[in-house]
Amino acid sequence: MSENVINLFKNPTNAPEAPSPVPAAAVAAAGTERPSVPLWVRSARGIRTVATHDHTKTACRAAARHGLYVVGGTRIMARRTWEGRTASRYERLLRAAEAAGNMDAAAEWEERGQRFRQERHRRRMDLLTAPMDAARGIAAGAAIGAGGLLILGIMLAVANKDFTDIAAPTMALVELVRWVIFIITVTWGPLVTLGPWAALFGLWAVGKNQQAAPQWALPANVRSSEGEPVTPSIVVLALRNLGIAPLRNAIKEMGDAGASMLGPIRIAGCGVEVDVTLPSGVSTNEVQNRRRKLAENLSRHEHEVFITIPQAARTVRLWVADSGALDEPIGPSPLTTDDTLTADYAKGRAPWGQDLRGDAAAISLYQRHLLITGLSNQGKTAALRALALWLALDRTVEFRIADLKGAGDWAMFDGLATVLIQGPTDDHVVDTTEMLEDGVAEMERRLQAPPGTVFPPLVLLVDEAQVAFMCPEVDEKKRPYGGSKATSRYFMAARKIHNQGRAVNVTLWQGTQDPTDQNLPKLVREGAHTRASLALGTESQARMALGDKAVDGGAAPNLLRPGLDKGTLVVASDGIAIPAGQASITVRTHFIDNDTAAQITARARALRDGVTTLHVIDRDETRDPLADIATVIGDTNRVLTQDVLQRLSVLSADSYGSWTHADLKRVLDGTAAEPYKSDGRMVVGRERIARALTNRDSDGSASAS
Repeated sequence: MSENVINLFKNPTNAPEAPSPVPAAAVAAAGTERPSVPLWVRSARGIRTVATHDHTKTACRAAARHGLYVVGGTRIMARRTWEGRTASRYERLLRAAEAAGNMDAAAEWEERGQRFRQERHRRRMDLLTAPMDAARGIAAGAAIGAGGLLILGIMLAVANKDFTDIAAPTMALVELVRWVIFIITVTWGPLVTLGPWAALFGLWAVGKNQQAAPQWALPANVRSSEGEPVTPSIVVLALRNLGIAPLRNAIKEMGDAGASMLGPIRIAGCGVEVDVTLPSGVSTNEVQNRRRKLAENLSRHEHEVFITIPQAARTVRLWVADSGALDEPIGPSPLTTDDTLTADYAKGRAPWGQDLRGDAAAISLYQRHLLITGLSNQGKTAALRALALWLALDRTVEFRIADLKGAGDWAMFDGLATVLIQGPTDDHVVDTTEMLEDGVAEMERRLQAPPGTVFPPLVLLVDEAQVAFMCPEVDEKKRPYGGSKATSRYFMAARKIHNQGRAVNVTLWQGTQDPTDQNLPKLVREGAHTRASLALGTESQARMALGDKAVDGGAAPNLLRPGLDKGTLVVASDGIAIPAGQASITVRTHFIDNDTAAQITARARALRDGVTTLHVIDRDETRDPLADIATVIGDTNRVLTQDVLQRLSVLSADSYGSWTHADLKRVLDGTAAEPYKSDGRMVVGRERIARALTNRDSDGSASAS
């Protein structure tokens, strides 16, 4: 037999001997036909294909899974029954509370366990007297029932005048018992047959609900550990496997397996939060530097785990998001859902978005210079504009806006801002620089006012400010508009406003891309009270955007995902509520599209008397005061003389920056357009100015003729 087997492997044709030579003609007739494969080889290949096919694996896995659901469900129900009958549940929770260091919870579980034992002892003692009590109860119930049936029968007999009706109620009860026994007799067989299957199905349902099967038997989408709940054991295991030797050794030496390191795991918005007290020899920055590995150990993506440093020594605070929660959009801005919403510059807070816990994130803008930076196309303009849209609902606030991108993102502020510059050219930078210099002049005028004077808020807003800092244009005195030196006009104007502007309600808001020392000088970025950053490329850029303190405290805009975390800001400011011990907070901002923004600015314009927007700063020194007054009044019927002076100063600070009410009266005297009182306040009328211009032009034409 062994020789036949050897020959079988040597000769697949199953012939015990070598075949005779095949004639050449037969070979030619066969052509290119492949030799036949033995049946046993084809069978083996078929069996292997079937056994290794994905459908076979899926079917076997499903069969094993559903069978193990029954086993797991039985185990779970047995454990529940055991814990319901014994004090093991209280003992288990007591040990867990002690391991977590929560002595209050441990004392509470110990008390509950003691109370359970006392009640169980009382129930067991009651069982000793239960048979006698049951017998007495049955006897009493039978006597009362028989008496009741007899009385009912007597009443029925009297009513029907038939003595035999006395037994009718008793016979009806007997008949009911007979029917009950008959029904039980009929249904007992099916119940006995179906009962075990129903119990088996119940155990299967419990096991399926609890996923009581090995990981290899579960479906593919369940086998993944992504989104696994965060428990103390998982956190300790994730820390132990970080690759920090002192931390790993300390956890191994702890009698409670590292549970004493953890504070309570608290639900915090769309995730959980836990404080970890590190053992001696492990620094907080060692854990911070391994954020990605820690996130993966917790079955999360890197952006779903945030590590901050609370006030307690040697402690890190972990915030772990629910899997996928940060990819879900947040709700609409209150500005779009509440048409009655107004703003208060001094006391109000702008509804900017939500923090990672899902709580509303509102920020105060009162006397705070603002800087928002980030990579291109991450939502910087939308985040900056959302604040301006809210503040525009305060009618006392004046906006002067320069959009050095010129894509129309700020076009809805036409008729609301007193200055609106839109465009990326050097001429637009020149206009923007002079807008800031006019703001400096207004600031200096306010600083020279009598003490106690209250000034309306003035917000100078420059979007894409890096264009201004990198502008190569120079003026007639060879002074550059851009740059970061003391000769740079834009740089010096921004510095002056940062130094003294907030004291008289003159603030500077800037939005810029990809911060560097060239396009965002250090002195300018450090002059902002509120600093926010979207996604950035490097940690050095994060330090430029937010400062060393915020980054050292855990702020990491460089770890945000470009394109995926649009509108997500890391904010360092005293104007927003930041959890104690943290230097920054992460905010997911509301997005307001252009059409909705236009609706909000329309509401803001309705709150005002009318604003004439200047689109280009006029640098011509030859002025026509009467025509300029008509320009700044615009379509408003009456404008306060103070507002006329302020708008003239914006139009040309050199010509009108030092004007007083006396200068305005001097120009209008004799034109029939002199200021007059309306509701007790001095105003200038649009129709009177228009008539004065018409009369002047007519007189000029007559003189020329």
